[in-house]
Amino acid sequence: MSAPIPSSRTTTAYFAQAVASFIVSGLAVAIGVAYLPVDAWVRAFLGLGALYLVTSSFTLAKCVRDRQEESQVSTRVDQARLDKLLTEHDPYRVDVG
Repeated sequence: MSAPIPSSRTTTAYFAQAVASFIVSGLAVAIGVAYLPVDAWVRAFLGLGALYLVTSSFTLAKCVRDRQEESQVSTRVDQARLDKLLTEHDPYRVDVG
């Protein structure tokens, strides 16, 4: 009698929209940096900065997800312990000793 495992609420359409948004924004930044009227080293610096921002965003998202999953697992373990205690508890039992 443990708590039900929460199902994923991400629909296919939402996932597709997130992927499309990521691709469009990445292309927009890349095109914007490529056509800036500045020297090549400035474009390279901005391009590397954009790549660093993307990779650090993925890392942050993974860390947040891992922390959330960790808290869900500990909550499920605590719930299982409580369920076990409640099923084993008999208020009408008389200890003869």
